[in-house]
Amino acid sequence: MRLPKLTLPSLRQWPVPAIPRRVKIVFGVAAVVIAVVAGAWTVRHAWAIYRLNRGVGDTVFYDAAGRPWFRLDEQRRDVPLDEISTYFKDAVIAIEDHRFYLHPGIDPIALTRAAFYNLRSDGTQGGSTITQQLARTLFLSNTKTYFRKLQEAVLAAMLEIFLSKREILELYMNRVYLSGGIYGVETMSRKMFNKPASDLTLGEAALIAGIIRAPALYSPWTHPDAARRRSFVVLQRMREEKKITAAQEQAARAERIRVRPLSSVSSARHGYAKEFLRQQFRDIYGGDNPPDWKVHTTFVPEIQDAAEIAVRDGLKRIGRRDLQAALVAIDPHSGNILAMVGGSDFRATPFNRAVRSRRQPGSAFKPFVYAAALESGLSPVSTLSGLRQVAVQAAEGVWIPRDERASGRDSMTLREALLESNNAAAVLLQQQVGTRPVLRLADDLGVTDQPDVPSLALGSGLVSPIDLTAAYAVFPNMGYRVRPRGIVSVENASGSTVHRVHIEREKILSDQVAFQMITMLEDVVSRGTGAAARALGVRGPVGGKTGTTSENRDAWFVGFNASVVVGVWVGYDQPQKIFDGASGARVALPIWADFMRRTARRLPAAAFEPPDDLRREQICLLSYRRALDGCPAYTEYFKDGDSVPTQLCPLHPGSLQQRAERALQGLFGAIGRRIRGIFK
Repeated sequence: MRLPKLTLPSLRQWPVPAIPRRVKIVFGVAAVVIAVVAGAWTVRHAWAIYRLNRGVGDTVFYDAAGRPWFRLDEQRRDVPLDEISTYFKDAVIAIEDHRFYLHPGIDPIALTRAAFYNLRSDGTQGGSTITQQLARTLFLSNTKTYFRKLQEAVLAAMLEIFLSKREILELYMNRVYLSGGIYGVETMSRKMFNKPASDLTLGEAALIAGIIRAPALYSPWTHPDAARRRSFVVLQRMREEKKITAAQEQAARAERIRVRPLSSVSSARHGYAKEFLRQQFRDIYGGDNPPDWKVHTTFVPEIQDAAEIAVRDGLKRIGRRDLQAALVAIDPHSGNILAMVGGSDFRATPFNRAVRSRRQPGSAFKPFVYAAALESGLSPVSTLSGLRQVAVQAAEGVWIPRDERASGRDSMTLREALLESNNAAAVLLQQQVGTRPVLRLADDLGVTDQPDVPSLALGSGLVSPIDLTAAYAVFPNMGYRVRPRGIVSVENASGSTVHRVHIEREKILSDQVAFQMITMLEDVVSRGTGAAARALGVRGPVGGKTGTTSENRDAWFVGFNASVVVGVWVGYDQPQKIFDGASGARVALPIWADFMRRTARRLPAAAFEPPDDLRREQICLLSYRRALDGCPAYTEYFKDGDSVPTQLCPLHPGSLQQRAERALQGLFGAIGRRIRGIFK
C-alpha cells in the first residue's frame, strides 16, 4: 500500500505579524546607543592598553591643594622580567596558566573544563588565564558577574593584540596581589626573605607563586602551613610541565624556608591619615590598584605635620609607656578632614584609634545635654536648683552622681554649671529636659548608640574621636551638622570622575541655640575647666569642653574656632588609670592647645557673629542678674521665649538711680512673696 505523500505548507501560507514602526525605531535607537557606548569603551581601553608598553602608573592620592601626596601602594617595586627568578616565572606559568604561550588571551580548554566542573559540583573552578587576571587587576573590580567576565575576556584579547607575551608576563608579575597589602613579586620577595626576586630559590619561588590563587587563604604570615602545602602543589605542577626534575622537587620540598615577620609600613609619617584614605578607597574599589587614577582628598599635609608633632610631644611630656592618643581636625563648615592621628606611632601600632576606637567621652558629652535644654526653651542663665539633693532612681537603686570638683552650691545657672562641668547639674538638666531629646540630638549629630540611662549626661556611652569631633562642628557651623569626609573625588586614567563625595550638611540646631552654645563653650575656655588653653598660648575666640572618665581612664578635649574643630583623646588601649589627676584639662588639652597654636595662621580664629534676632542684655558675670555700673559685665544673648533676668545685681553698688530701682524691686518682691504665702 502506498502511503500518501506528505507536503509541507509553503512559508507564504503562514501569516507573519507586522512589527510596529515604533518598536522598530526603539530597537534601532537602542542598538545604536549600545554600539556607541561599546565603541567608546573599547577605544578608551584600547588606548589605556596601548600605553601599558610604557609602564603602568599607580593610583595617586592628592592633598587638599591638588598636590601629589602619596601612592596607593608605596611598597610596590617594578622590575624588568630579566630581574625575576626563572624559578618564579616557571612556577607561575605552571600553576596559573601552563598554556600561556599557546592561547590568544583566553584558553578555550580551561574554560570548558571549568564550566564542566562547575556544572557537576557545588564548587567553583576558575578558567582565567594570566592575561585575563592581568586585565582584571588593571581595569576591573572583583565583582563576580557575567558582564565582568565578558569585559575581562575582551580586555584580555586586546592585551594580547597590543602587547607581547613577555610584556604581559612582566606586567602581571609586577602587579599581582600577594597578600598583606603587597603587590608584585619584587616587593613580596623583599618582605618575605629580604632579598630581590632575582635571588629566589626554587622553594621560595614556589611558595610565592602558590599564594596567587587565594592570597587570604595562602598568606605566609597568617596561614603558613596552608601556604607551604600549596607550594608543594606548585612544585608538582612544575615537574609535570618538565620545568624541574623529580630530584629538584624533592630538594625544594625539604628546603628550610624562613619567612620574615610582616612589617606594617614603610614610612610612619602621615601613616594614620594615609592608611585611613587607602581603606576608604578599598571600601569602594576592593583590592584593585588601577593605573594612573587620581584620588583627591581633604587633608593638608602641613596641618597633618602639626597634628603629629602635637601628639608626639604631648605623649612625651606625659611620659607614660604604651599611652596612646588620637587627634582629629575637621573643617566645621564642610566636614573636610584636615588631619588625623590615630596613635603614638604608626610604625609600632597602626591601629587607628581616631576612627576605630570607641571610648566613654565623660564630660565632653555634656554640651549635647545643654544644647537640648536650650532647644527646649531654657537660656544660658536659667537657674538649676537643688543640686545638693540630686538623686536618681535607677534599675540598681538610687544613684547619686559624684562630683569632686563641685563648688557645693545648691543652685547655679546653666552657664556656670557648664564652665564648672558640674555633674549634678548635668544629671538634673537631663532629668528636666528628658533623656529622649538628648538621645535624639546625639543621634542626629552622629553620636549614635548611646545608652538610655541617667548617667548619659556624664558621657557613660561610647563614641569614637572622629564622631565626637564631627558632632561638635554643629556649634561653630551655626546649627548645621556635617558628615566628615576624607575623599573628595576619584578620577580614572582618562580624567573622568568615577566617584564623588559631596558635602553633606543638615540643620540640627537653630542658629540661636548654636550661638548660645558657642558663648557658653567660649566661657569654658576663658574661665572654666579649659582655661589652661590661654596659658598654653591659644589666642582668639575659641570654645571647647574637657572630658574625664571614671578613675582617669580617658581624657578628652574637644574645641573649636571659626576655622576648625579639633578633638583629642588620651588613654590606654586596655582601659586603665592614666595617673592620679589625669583630667582632660591636664592631659588632652595641652595637645589640643599645641596643635591650635601651630596652625593659628593657617586656621585663624575669627569672631563668631551672633544671629540678628538674638536679644542682647548686659549681665553681671558674678550674679547673673542685670548688670549695674561697676559690675564685671558681659553680653548675654537671649532667643525668643527665653526668660530674661529683670532683677538687678545684688552684689555691686551701682549708681544712685540703680540702687533706688533695686530697692523698689526688693520691696515689691517681698510683697509678692507675702501674698503668695497668704494664699498657700
